[in-house]
Amino acid sequence: MSESIASLRHKIDSATELGAVVRTMKAMAASGIGQYENAVRSQDDYYRTVQLGLAACFRQSELAHHESPFAQKETGSTGVIVFGSDQGLVGQFNEIMADFVVTTLAKLPGDKVVWAVGERIQSQLAETELPALESFILPNSINAITPLVGEILIEMEAQQEKGAISQVYLLHNRPESGAVYRPVIQQLLPLDKLWQHNLMKLPWPTKNLPEVINNSEHTLRAFIREYLFVTIFRACAESLASENASRLASMQRAEKNIDELKVDLTRTFHRLRQEDIDEELFDVLSGFEALG
Repeated sequence: MSESIASLRHKIDSATELGAVVRTMKAMAASGIGQYENAVRSQDDYYRTVQLGLAACFRQSELAHHESPFAQKETGSTGVIVFGSDQGLVGQFNEIMADFVVTTLAKLPGDKVVWAVGERIQSQLAETELPALESFILPNSINAITPLVGEILIEMEAQQEKGAISQVYLLHNRPESGAVYRPVIQQLLPLDKLWQHNLMKLPWPTKNLPEVINNSEHTLRAFIREYLFVTIFRACAESLASENASRLASMQRAEKNIDELKVDLTRTFHRLRQEDIDEELFDVLSGFEALG
């Protein structure tokens, strides 16, 4: 009986220590969500500003009736940038994204060129018919996203110059209230007439119409570079926010399970301890009666 009690005490102590670790990781995940969600909100505002700048350029310039200087020819494969997770305790984060990539790309015509952001999602894609051509190191902080976006843009430009890709899509997980996150796809390239037309339909926020001075084509190119940058940056930040949301949900479930386990172990411990005490009292009473 004493060995069982000792074993239960050890299990309770272990559960308590594990609960402390889970609470620490839960706090870290909550902190990570905060910084990435703030980055996404700030990028949303900047993204809107860049869109309005592009709309102003297209409205004023005759370029609205011609191909964008960054438009792609309809030759080459489809480039796909997939964001995953390299951290543990995120549930089915990479598995869900890999399934979404396979299902989504099956609906797109032509060959695919896949770039994986993260080693684990690259491993997931390697088991499918869509192995990643190139992989990038997943950033572990907000400050590390900017260098990653620069690397992706350089690789995209190199593939475009070779005529290897004609369009580019971003696939990543996006935070959702209640559902934690969901996989999404968005088109990054080409910057064609349809893209220009949709931008031109954006309403200007004030009654004072904008005017682009000096070199409007130079200004347009600068806005397009910012558009590509902020679109990829926002996708990466949303993916990292989703990753931390998934980890937070996992830690919350783990914390609940540990608390329930501690309650069950404590109840069993007290029951066995009471049985042990009752047995000792019975032995004392039996000895006392025998002496009497």
